[in-house]
Amino acid sequence: MRNIIASIALTLASSTALAAVQTVTLSVPGMDCPVCPITVKKALEKVAGVKKVNVEFEAREAKVTFDDAISTTDKLIKATSDAGYPATLKGVAK
Repeated sequence: MRNIIASIALTLASSTALAAVQTVTLSVPGMDCPVCPITVKKALEKVAGVKKVNVEFEAREAKVTFDDAISTTDKLIKATSDAGYPATLKGVAK
């Protein structure tokens, strides 16, 4: 019984260790008014695993921090596109 519990604990610890919080920058060129970032931010915040969103109108960018075990950059891009603001991955923040 102890071996089973130890094995389960090790498996859980291993899968958690593979997950990481990432921050990416999305280019969102379609934002053309100061209200657009609100829509983009709300769309990104609805994506499971998203921890933080900062949208900059002047730069036409969204910086998103998310748990990569729960979400992906493709899901983030789909969320902005579905909201009417197609985005592309600009870069990964260090």
